[in-house]
Amino acid sequence: MDIGRPSPLGLIILGMLIEEPMHAYRMQKLIRDRGKDTVVNVRQRTSVHQTLDRLLRLGLISIQETVRSDSRPDRTIYKITAQGRRAAKEWLSKILTSVGAEFPEFPAGVSVITLLTPSQAQEQLENRAKNVRVELSKLEAARLAAGSLPRVFLLEDEYRSNVLSAELNWLESVIADLGDGALTWDASWLKKIAAEFALPNAEEANNRPLTRSRRKR
Repeated sequence: MDIGRPSPLGLIILGMLIEEPMHAYRMQKLIRDRGKDTVVNVRQRTSVHQTLDRLLRLGLISIQETVRSDSRPDRTIYKITAQGRRAAKEWLSKILTSVGAEFPEFPAGVSVITLLTPSQAQEQLENRAKNVRVELSKLEAARLAAGSLPRVFLLEDEYRSNVLSAELNWLESVIADLGDGALTWDASWLKKIAAEFALPNAEEANNRPLTRSRRKR
């Protein structure tokens, strides 16, 4: 049976259902209470329900019962299936070992940073560095508030803290290079580089002699 592409939110939900059957509202509450909303995107209120629908279609969960009440909306209780337990382990293994499969926004922005002037880029990166420092402060506060909570439950925050610390070091080095002119660009320089490293069009490529790398072996 096809278990589909790994889904971070789907994996979190499967993990909670391994603990016990529950309804969507309890899942949403646990995601917030356990701080999982810092590692999965649940900004849209429908995210959990959409993911539950997908897990149902894949046969990874099933409906245990629907609880009806006169004082509140009906609540559907979900449980994990045997296929869901296997999928959770397979998804977890793939997510933990895969490298380079993510496409976060920041690297995309950095790839076209020359749309800004060097001074504009420096200003925006300084703003990001400030935001990174704020996030690091929040993570440190959360670590202190956790007290004697075992480390295994804090690993995601520990990872984020280390990643953000590395990013901050990188940001500070780029900001410094922009500030002293070691890293700079202007329109004429960009035009020159574009011409120097331009790839040949299809017609030019077909008319060029084969180089060693292009000859058939």
